[in-house]
Amino acid sequence: MQDLARCPVRHVLDHIAAKWTTLIILELAAGPTRFNALGRALPDVSRRMLTQSLRDLERDGLISRVVYPTKPPSVEYALTALGQSLLPPLRSLIDWAEISAPEIAAARTMAR
Repeated sequence: MQDLARCPVRHVLDHIAAKWTTLIILELAAGPTRFNALGRALPDVSRRMLTQSLRDLERDGLISRVVYPTKPPSVEYALTALGQSLLPPLRSLIDWAEISAPEIAAARTMAR
């Protein structure tokens, strides 16, 4: 029997499937972005959740963080090569979701 608690796919998907993780990665796909610009692009995320999500993504090697010595310091985030490699499968999932959304909505209606 496989030990699911130690499954590497599970650990990756637990993080990647998080709501803000996906949206942050998609936002950074356009290029390096400063913290406040990310906050404006994702207005529903709290500053605390955005900070934590960015720390987690940096810890996992998916994004890089550069601090510029301005007053006050400005911080810019960008996808790493590993983060860039996540974009094709993520875009495939988004395409599938867009195509399947009507069928999923109909199934939900039938289940009520």
